[in-house]
Amino acid sequence: MNDMSMLKVNEAAAPVAAADQREMLLEAIGLHTYYGSSHILHGVNFHIRKGEALGLMGRNGMGKTTLIRTMLGFLNPKAGGVLVRGQRMTGGPTHKIAKLGIAYVPEGRGIFPNLTVRENLIMAARAGVEGQREWTFDRVMATFPRLAERIENGGGNLSGGEQQMLTIGRALMTNPDLLILDEATEGLAPLIVREIWRVIREIRDSGIATVIVDKNHAAITALTDRSMILVKGQVVFDGPSGEVRNNPELIKKHLGV
Repeated sequence: MNDMSMLKVNEAAAPVAAADQREMLLEAIGLHTYYGSSHILHGVNFHIRKGEALGLMGRNGMGKTTLIRTMLGFLNPKAGGVLVRGQRMTGGPTHKIAKLGIAYVPEGRGIFPNLTVRENLIMAARAGVEGQREWTFDRVMATFPRLAERIENGGGNLSGGEQQMLTIGRALMTNPDLLILDEATEGLAPLIVREIWRVIREIRDSGIATVIVDKNHAAITALTDRSMILVKGQVVFDGPSGEVRNNPELIKKHLGV
């Protein structure tokens, strides 16, 4: 699909009025994404506004990470469009999307193992889109006391939980308006998991919009305003998180093991 036809898709399919775009941080419209010949996303629509907390849920292999990676420019959709703050950004470049106020904590963490904790954090430090510097080095240290104790340790010498804290702290040092966390508690010890959820709640309460991908639907629905559920690359639910929390049949059908 060429740029002109993609623009027509955006204009025709956009469900959000232009007057609301100033509050819209990230939006996807009719995304179709493939891995090779495998059709993963089937016409997915997505949006998140400033200050909103959204849970993105679904069983393994349902397209959650593919959706995130498509919106952030790591993957190019075959059809559909991505808007960041109302600007058409389909297919990236990823670094420009990041500079529009979006921070990403991926699966696998992606820290620099040869740099110290301090260096990993300082290299990411910058003001936000509106010049805000609310998340400073000192604030990250106060939020993650464990990291403060290991400030001169190499990233590769940290435990898995400490590396996850470092990844989140590094994302916060960019002073984002939107933080996307993909499986932030995966494989961590219960004590560390509780600490990560505490930090996610603090981030949400600070006014940063959050997209949270996690298998713990109870924790997600307790923290978020809205939930989306993907099944085989299609949205089967998009609504208030309380509706998921209070609907055991929905949970059993789409989220149960």
